[in-house]
Amino acid sequence: MKKYGFIGAGNMGYAMLKGLIKDGKKDDVIFTDASKERIQWIHNQLEIESSNSNKDLVTRAKYIVLAIKPQYYASVLEEIKEVITTNHIVISIAPGITIDSIKAQLSNDIKIVRAMPNTPALIGEGMSAVSFSKDLFSEEEKEEIIRFFSSFGVMEEIEEKLMNAVVPISGSSPAYVYMMIEAMADAGVLAGLSRKMAYTLAAQSVLGSAKMVLETGIHPGELKDAVCSPGGTTIEAVAVLEKTGFRSSIIEAMNVCFEKTKRMS
Repeated sequence: MKKYGFIGAGNMGYAMLKGLIKDGKKDDVIFTDASKERIQWIHNQLEIESSNSNKDLVTRAKYIVLAIKPQYYASVLEEIKEVITTNHIVISIAPGITIDSIKAQLSNDIKIVRAMPNTPALIGEGMSAVSFSKDLFSEEEKEEIIRFFSSFGVMEEIEEKLMNAVVPISGSSPAYVYMMIEAMADAGVLAGLSRKMAYTLAAQSVLGSAKMVLETGIHPGELKDAVCSPGGTTIEAVAVLEKTGFRSSIIEAMNVCFEKTKRMS
């Protein structure tokens, strides 16, 4: 029997699969997808075993990863409920889908892990918030789940009631960061840099700044102040960002994302 079975291999599923394989777990993984073309592509890229049905996959793995969009949960859970047993652990990564709603369709006795990873898992830099159902997980099971999420990034365990708040701050936020990098690069091109050089400078600056926050523990505001010399170029740029609502636009966008996630619940 395989250890991990992935139902769905879209962008997020592929990112997690790739992280697992980099961690040396290729022989422990089986997957399936609604698209035969996608199955063939993943097989060619990662050389891992595939299954031709969701029910077959469930009978061949212990940890079942539901890497599908929220709108497909009801039909997929209905399909697999006959073959899910108390020996399985279901890992859900869909926004808005609660542990209780999955149990209601499968069984109250099934152990559920609800998580919100993000796409930087593709390069081993994912951020995953994880909640466990109130069932009694063995130490071995908990350790395996921690290893699973750690294989493609960083994991933080949180209370499930906070999961909706995770969606805008880490689940969806790579999109905002990519937009910022693109805008920074456009400004660099406008100033005369090549497109390739502009993207390198912008992306590395974002990467380095993020690592400064994580590794120094210094408040982001203090780090920002350290770059802003009195009467200098940076403080002029910061003043324009404040004037044009940079901060508030990010907060408002994330709040809209949060409200959408609550409605999905």
